[in-house]
This record gives sequence, structure tokens and C-alpha cells, in this order.
Amino acid sequence: MNVVYEDNHIIVVNKAPGEIVQGDKTGDKPLVEIVREYIKEKYQKPGNVFCGVVHRLDRPVGGLVIFAKTSKALTRLNDMFREGRVNKTYWAISRNKPNPPSGHLTHYITTVEKTNKSTAHKTPKANAKEARLSYRLLGQSDRYNLIEVKLETGRKHQIRVQLSAIGCPIRGDLKYGDKRSNPDGSISLMARSIEFEHPVSHQLIKLTAPVPSGDPLWEAMEKISRNEQ
Repeated sequence: MNVVYEDNHIIVVNKAPGEIVQGDKTGDKPLVEIVREYIKEKYQKPGNVFCGVVHRLDRPVGGLVIFAKTSKALTRLNDMFREGRVNKTYWAISRNKPNPPSGHLTHYITTVEKTNKSTAHKTPKANAKEARLSYRLLGQSDRYNLIEVKLETGRKHQIRVQLSAIGCPIRGDLKYGDKRSNPDGSISLMARSIEFEHPVSHQLIKLTAPVPSGDPLWEAMEKISRNEQ
């Protein structure tokens, strides 16, 4: 487990692709339990240890996840996420270049729970939720494009379905239109950075996750993005 930030109230972890944040029907051990065990062992806490899930990432996605170590922090962070006071930035790799290279997207997303798949509509639909994000092309190689995404809303599979809707499915994401899976079952999407006011101290927290270690494509795209700046 890769801890990026920790204090008495919160802990931020760099989730690996393939991990689940909360328990699901697979029965696989979720990240929240791993974090709870880490806290219990590190601080030698007796009995049940509080560890609150603030938000989630899809299983094949890596990057920053915040957990609350106190109920006070959990309540305040939940309010902050609901009110849009947490700035989240994602990096996505696509085989296709977005046109235009930067922009703002608004769709109306419906989800079929049976298939666990969302659809992005251009106009409002019954039971659809409005989804908004902005994006920009950070860099490109001969075969791939690195796209930065800033979320304004948090909908199921939002980035995946909205980028697919503009012809830029994420590398490895067969569910939303890419043509080949990644060898490790991941998709090339990561929660790259997060910025928020600490729920207790009110200090500004800015955190950035490293790209997946040992992944030549992610490392190459990060280098390209630095050169473009």
C-alpha cells in the first residue's frame, strides 16, 4: 500500500489498478480493509478501527483515494465532495487525439446496473444525470495521446464514457470502445492529483500521484507532458 499523505484525520493512498475500494460481489479484499489493518497495526489500536470511504475509483483505475480516520473528517469530506469543493485531476491515455484539443463536455448519463455500463446522451433523458468535465491534450507520441481531465461532477464511469463519446476511448477500456485490453487488465486512466481544504485544520492540501511504476508507456507520456510545458 502506497500512502501519499497521512495525519490524525485523513489518509490518502495511491490505489493500484485492479484494487477495489469497497467490498463487492467478488469477495476480494477491498482497499478500505487494507487501510484499516494498516492503521490498527501502525498505531496498535485495540478493537474496531474507524476508516471511512469518502469516494471511489473504478477497479481498473489507479490513483489517489482519500479515506477518513475520524467521523468528523468523513462528514466534512462528504459535504465537500457533494458541494464540488474538491478539485480532482485525471490523466488518460487514448489512441485517438481529441478534436478540438481542449474543451468542456456536458452529457446526460444513464446507467444499466445489470451490465454495469453507462451511456452518454447529448440531451436530457429520463433518469439521466448531468455530467460535466473539462479536458485538454497534454502531449502525444506516434501512437498515443495524453489527456488531462478535470471533473466537475462525479458520475458512474463518467470520464470513460464521456471521452468515448468524443471518439477518444481510453486505452484498454474495451467496455467503452477501445480495441485492445491492457495486459494487466487495467485501463490507462489514473487519478493524478487532488486539491482540497483539510476538513479539520483547513489548510490547503495538494497531492500528486506518481505514474504507475515500471510502466514504460505511462513513464514516456509523463516525460512528453513535461517537455510540452
